[in-house]
Amino acid sequence: MITFGPVPSRRLGRSLGINNIPPKFCSYSCVYCQVGRTLNMQVERKDFYEPDRILEEVRDKVKKATEKGEKIDYLAFVPDGEPTLDKNLEHTIELLKPLGIKSAVITNSSLIYREDVRDALMKADWVSLKVDSVIEKIWRKTDRPHKKLQLNNIMDGMMEFREKYQGELVTETMLIKDINDSEENLEAIGSFLSNLQPARAYLSIPTRPPAEDSVHSPDELVINRSYQILSKQINHVEYLIGYEGNAFATTGNIEEDLLSITSVHPMREEAVNKLLLKTGDDWSAVQKLINNGSIIESKHDGKNFYVRRFPRRKKS
Repeated sequence: MITFGPVPSRRLGRSLGINNIPPKFCSYSCVYCQVGRTLNMQVERKDFYEPDRILEEVRDKVKKATEKGEKIDYLAFVPDGEPTLDKNLEHTIELLKPLGIKSAVITNSSLIYREDVRDALMKADWVSLKVDSVIEKIWRKTDRPHKKLQLNNIMDGMMEFREKYQGELVTETMLIKDINDSEENLEAIGSFLSNLQPARAYLSIPTRPPAEDSVHSPDELVINRSYQILSKQINHVEYLIGYEGNAFATTGNIEEDLLSITSVHPMREEAVNKLLLKTGDDWSAVQKLINNGSIIESKHDGKNFYVRRFPRRKKS
C-alpha cells in the first residue's frame, strides 16, 4: 500500500505517510532499521510507482480523513526504503502541492551528494537528514552503507543543500549502545551540526523492533550526556525517545488499516487495541492476520509490537 494513516508522528504532528519505495530498496542496511534488513541494496535512482498513482491514492486518503474529521499536518515520505531512490520524487511532490498540505521527506542523506536529489528535496517543506556519525568507521558500522558511498561526499552534499534550502531542515541521530554513542562520535557530530545549523537536532533511540537483535538503546545517563554534548554546539536539541501514542486513524476496514500502518510503522499492542475500539472489531481480526502470516508479533523492551511480514529475498 502506498499511503497509510494519518498516524501520530513525534516530529510532524499527524502525518499521512507515503510509501514511495517497495520493501526494501535502500542504500543503507542500518543495524537498527525498524523495517528489517535491506533486501535490495542500491544507489542508482529508478522508477518505482507512477506519480499519478501516488497522487490518486493520497487524494483518496485525504478525502476519507477529512470526511472523518481527521487532521493531517503533513504528507510525509517515509517509505520501506530510501525515498530519494525514487527518481520521480520531485515530480510527485509538485503534484501533491495543490492539496494544500505541507510535504515532508525523511531521508538517510546518502544520496544528497547528487544535484538531482538536492533539487528534489528543495521542493519539500520539511526535510530530515540522518546524521548517525561523521566518523568513517562508526558510520560504516552503524548504517552499513552501499560500498559505492563515501561519507565525505555525503557531508559535503548536506552542506550544499543547507546553503539553498528555504524550508525547515532538521537532523536525526539514532543512538545505539556501544556502537555510536561514544563521546568521540557525539563531539564530532556536534561540530558538524554547528556548521549545518538545522532548525532542530533530534536524538533518538530504537523504540520499535530493530533489524538486528544485538541492537540496544543506551541508558539514560548516556542519552543525557549526548544531549549535553550537542547542546554545547547548537541550539534546539531535542529528545526523540517517546512513544508516539495511539491516535491512529481508521478507514473503517480493520484489516486494511492494520496492514497499511504496520507495513512501515510497527504498532504497539495498546495502539492496536485502540484501533479495534474505533472500528468495533475484536482481537480475532488481529489473530486472523497473524494466523495467515500477514503480520507477526514481535517483542521489544518488554512490549508487544505488530509488524507486517515482508517477502524474503529468494536465494539464487
